[in-house]
Amino acid sequence: MEEIEIRRSARRRRTIEARREGDRLIVMVPAGLSPEDERRAVDQLVAKLERRDAKRRVGDVDLESRAATLSATYLQARATPTSVRWVTNQHRRWGSCTPDTGEIRLSHHLQNMPPWVVDYVLLHELAHLIETDHTPRFWQLLSAYPQTQRARGFLEGVEFQR
Repeated sequence: MEEIEIRRSARRRRTIEARREGDRLIVMVPAGLSPEDERRAVDQLVAKLERRDAKRRVGDVDLESRAATLSATYLQARATPTSVRWVTNQHRRWGSCTPDTGEIRLSHHLQNMPPWVVDYVLLHELAHLIETDHTPRFWQLLSAYPQTQRARGFLEGVEFQR
């Protein structure tokens, strides 16, 4: 269960809002809300966010399927990883790849990000199976993905907030 922080606001009259800040869920409520109404509203918002996150979350099997689709679509099926999985020990990298073994690992921090961002990171790691370094040829491989610049900008924004 994640930590929930409730922030009361005298300026807030009717609306209740929730957002994630790191590993915490921040819920903003009107200061005059009764404890019972607050508890009910928080429970509803948490349930709503969990349902939304569950829809976005992609499992390891789905990652392997997604990798095959991305490789076929953008890399002429030249990148064939031996495994693709989520990991929880990457806090500074979005993904990593071991070209010698064909293993790709994606940080669990990506799980709540838009699918086109996850696809970009996965495609980035797939490209490393073909071109191990960030050479012009490597970036040429990624240029076929139409969301490359948008995803890179998104990830830079996330990095800036860390």
